[in-house]
Amino acid sequence: MSRYLLTRLGQGLITLVLASIVVFIGVRALPGDPARALAGEDASPEAVAALRAQLGLDEPVVVQYARFLGNALSGDLGESVRTGTPVTELIATTLPVTAWLSLYAIVVAVVVGMAAGALAAVNKGRWPDLAVGGVSLLSLSVPNFWLGLLAILYLAVGLGWFPASGYVAVGEEPLRALWHLTLPALILGTGLAAIVMRQTRASMIDALSADYVRTARAKGSSRGTVVIRYAMRNSLIVVVTIVGLQLGGLISGAVVTERIFGLPGFGKLTLDSVFSRDYPVIQGVVLVVTLAYILINLAVDVLYSVIDPRIRVAGGNT
Repeated sequence: MSRYLLTRLGQGLITLVLASIVVFIGVRALPGDPARALAGEDASPEAVAALRAQLGLDEPVVVQYARFLGNALSGDLGESVRTGTPVTELIATTLPVTAWLSLYAIVVAVVVGMAAGALAAVNKGRWPDLAVGGVSLLSLSVPNFWLGLLAILYLAVGLGWFPASGYVAVGEEPLRALWHLTLPALILGTGLAAIVMRQTRASMIDALSADYVRTARAKGSSRGTVVIRYAMRNSLIVVVTIVGLQLGGLISGAVVTERIFGLPGFGKLTLDSVFSRDYPVIQGVVLVVTLAYILINLAVDVLYSVIDPRIRVAGGNT
């Protein structure tokens, strides 16, 4: 196990360095000049050149990257060229918002998706299966931003069940914070719930036809015990895999969701940084997201052996 973890951490470190190179070069390929944007369109060429020198943008790209990498290794991601605020401070302020929203959306997606998938698998070919399949297809077909606008119009403004926008820190007022995050989490988790439902259904249909399930039924186990203890437990492997792989899509989906509901999270920070050509913030955000993605996928691989002891994380026989 320890050897496997060290190997995966080494691979993750290489991935992180490669991601930093790609994003470092990529943000500089964006059209526009941050120095010109900060100085203003009416600024003289001398003022723009002085600002570029102040920001270090007049140096070779290799020198800029070496400085960025050295500072990042020491925990310094630089300062925002737009506000002068340290990037780590901006990330520490906005990351909890997106983290709570994503966690809430994952919980909603897993609970709803597994329940609906189990219902469809148990009633294969009957009307509950067809109804769940239709709802999942609709959830995958309708864009999140359209669902968000409809939810605000009818559930927030029309019925007044949820706030239309705003954010409350979870540490200050937990219940009120969850109330504010409920509608965005439902919208963000809709697509993931549909994917979890489809995969759970397929996995449980295979499990319900397996020999060990027939043996459990022959021993007199109730239908609920067979479905929950045997079939649904084996489908957890699929669910954990989906959640790990879909995390990147969930975070990118949070950009749109946060914008619609006015949440001050990673989405707003990312869009504001892209529009203002704020290189340090863009680089810091991408690095943090990449690191989170690597660690979560590592946790998913380790979790396999917890869910199913037959799986050997170190690569042994199954």
